[in-house]
Amino acid sequence: MPKPRILQIGSLTGHSPADAELSARYEVLPYWKAADPLAFLQEHAESIEVIVTSANIGCKAEVIQALPNLKAICSWGVGYDSIDIDAAKRQQVVVSNTPDVLNDCVADLAWGLLIAASRNIGWGDRYVRANHWENKVGSLTLGTRVSGKKLGIVGLGRIGEAIARRGLGFDMEVAYHNRRPRTDVPYAYFDSLVELANWSDFLVVATVGGASTRGLINEPVLRALGSKGILVNIARGSVIDEPAMVRLLTEGALGGAGLDVFDKEPIVPDALKSMNNVVLMPHVASATHETRRAMTDCLLENLASYFANGKVFTPID
Repeated sequence: MPKPRILQIGSLTGHSPADAELSARYEVLPYWKAADPLAFLQEHAESIEVIVTSANIGCKAEVIQALPNLKAICSWGVGYDSIDIDAAKRQQVVVSNTPDVLNDCVADLAWGLLIAASRNIGWGDRYVRANHWENKVGSLTLGTRVSGKKLGIVGLGRIGEAIARRGLGFDMEVAYHNRRPRTDVPYAYFDSLVELANWSDFLVVATVGGASTRGLINEPVLRALGSKGILVNIARGSVIDEPAMVRLLTEGALGGAGLDVFDKEPIVPDALKSMNNVVLMPHVASATHETRRAMTDCLLENLASYFANGKVFTPID
């Protein structure tokens, strides 16, 4: 029997075995290698029912519209703001992602950033490596206690909940902001982001990306978090007004930040690189052996399910 055919938008470089595992199971049409992408789509348009992509690469409307028999887009990753969901819906194309399997590792990194920014861990590491400690060159400023403080979470979805549970282990008060309050959690709800930020010692951003949340964490919110507050972002860089954040950190109007994502990745504002109260990571919240393996397994399960019965396990609502 011939292998089922899939169009792969880009290489799944986040998990090195993934491309080979796809090729072992499917006839892969590598869109990212095409010298003329439009001609490539036209050549294969009638035979393509399934697209494989990732949260970083996404899928544009023009690709979806060029494939009249497209039925499913299976994405590696949890975010889907890079996929034109509206275009997929217009063609009745189901879109799946790989949720849940990365919740804990993303929450772990959020806490790593929070603690590192609070306790000067990145700065301290650089200080020791530069031999400043043994040569008695300057000193670190005092850090900020984490235990017993107030933790605000923007976006109490699966990852936000995992972050909140870890906060309880640090004896923290936890509150959150969502589009609407939840009745199944014990945490306080703020319908105003400014009020949540004003209440919080730490504000962790865990909401979805995309047009609906662009610039959600704006200057008034950042000013409300204040000169002692620490901002953590493991969601999408677009959620924060990045120029405002840089300006307030420079002014001292914002206490610090731990950032895994940026608005124009992989470009990071140079000003952030010189700040000792800021911890920077290169969008690696899910980058553990265990989680990347689970993400690939989830992608493969969605593909196998679709080709077996026309349905995916983890459709995006």
